[in-house]
Amino acid sequence: MEELLSEYFPILVFLGIAIGIAILMIAASMLIARQAPDSEKLSAYECGFEAFDDARSRFDVRFYLVTLLFIIFDLEVAFLFPWAVALGDIGLFGFWSMVIFLGILTIGFIYEWRKGALEWE
Repeated sequence: MEELLSEYFPILVFLGIAIGIAILMIAASMLIARQAPDSEKLSAYECGFEAFDDARSRFDVRFYLVTLLFIIFDLEVAFLFPWAVALGDIGLFGFWSMVIFLGILTIGFIYEWRKGALEWE
């Protein structure tokens, strides 16, 4: 049991130092920094809008559309990295399957562009 504890001792020292530094930094910022909160600093602010009275108010559908478009094209990049790393191993089949995948995404992007989904008024 003592051998097991001696193996974990450096981790415990590291955690102790990390927690100590975190507490020291928070305490130093409270003591040194000038604390002058006002109503403007304490108000909620998100996505370029002032806080609404009701959290269930309606949003423009374009916010959701932009979010979905970002997720789709972000996932495309997430698929491109492992494909690029393994391109030498997967051969010609992997190359053409990714070309088809990128072609389908390009067709979707052109469709969105023509429908005006990327235009912001």
